[in-house]
Amino acid sequence: MSITAVPLKPVKRGILVYLWIGIAVLVIGAIALAFQTPLDPSTSFLARNARAAGVMTTPSGLQYQVLSAGAGASPTDDDVALVNYEGRLLDGTVFDKSQQPTPMPVAGVVPGFSEALKLMRKGAKYRIWLKPSLAYADKSPPGIPANSTLAFDVEMLEFIPMSTYRQIQQQQQMMQQQGAGGGMPPGAGGPPTGR
Repeated sequence: MSITAVPLKPVKRGILVYLWIGIAVLVIGAIALAFQTPLDPSTSFLARNARAAGVMTTPSGLQYQVLSAGAGASPTDDDVALVNYEGRLLDGTVFDKSQQPTPMPVAGVVPGFSEALKLMRKGAKYRIWLKPSLAYADKSPPGIPANSTLAFDVEMLEFIPMSTYRQIQQQQQMMQQQGAGGGMPPGAGGPPTGR
């Protein structure tokens, strides 16, 4: 049994050119489509914000702008910072604002806020932006949608060691207990007075 090979006709050069042009158009179209896919609004905001004048970005992705530099040392994880702050969503909605100077344990706040506090000096004012992974991520505390990028204006008034802060708290509690516990007035129910 013999098999007879049928020769294929050569493809015309013009058809090959059209084939390669078609492939190139498809590749360019796919690339263009990939770049037109809408980004997460937070991601696009942070990308634009990183290019704004005066905005610094840390390796973790924290963005900050120094409004007033302050002076002296910066707090550590072992300190409690006394701050004024205002927190906003990217649409400008205020979700939290200090009514008076607020003590914040540096290690006890969301990671991005803690990182920002450790950059600040006494008297400093910063504007900071926290991507979701540096804020609440997929959690949704009151007034904050899950996966939100947050903006804060923060003023560092003072900071003290956590041990000093705890001593102050204990003293305040003791004073409140003495005042509210109705400490005995002099002479009432105490030892006899010698009359």
